[in-house]
Amino acid sequence: MANYRNGRINEEVRKEVSDIIRNQLKDPRINAMVSVTDVKVTKDLRYAKVYVSIFGDDEQKKDTFNALKSSSGFIRKEVGSRVKLRYTPEIMIELDESIEQGMHIDSLLEKIKENRNE
Repeated sequence: MANYRNGRINEEVRKEVSDIIRNQLKDPRINAMVSVTDVKVTKDLRYAKVYVSIFGDDEQKKDTFNALKSSSGFIRKEVGSRVKLRYTPEIMIELDESIEQGMHIDSLLEKIKENRNE
């Protein structure tokens, strides 16, 4: 039962953080496409790790990631007003590179297929 509740909280916080990043943040350093891939809220609802995937070149990724980290207080305030929880979790932004790793593995597999066909 607790896992079901925790999953619902994770998903609700993910949706809200994604909406806040897309529509509320006006930082000019955020110029790359940002996708919130996952959120993990601790059982005591004190902390939330927000995993983001950033698409763009390395400099855009770095600038966007720094902008997101510096705006974590604003994101926390907005989440607190949108999601009714006993505690508003402290937001910790983490970079998720699993999509890029998957694309790299996929390109390696395509190269292997091409080499076998030759």
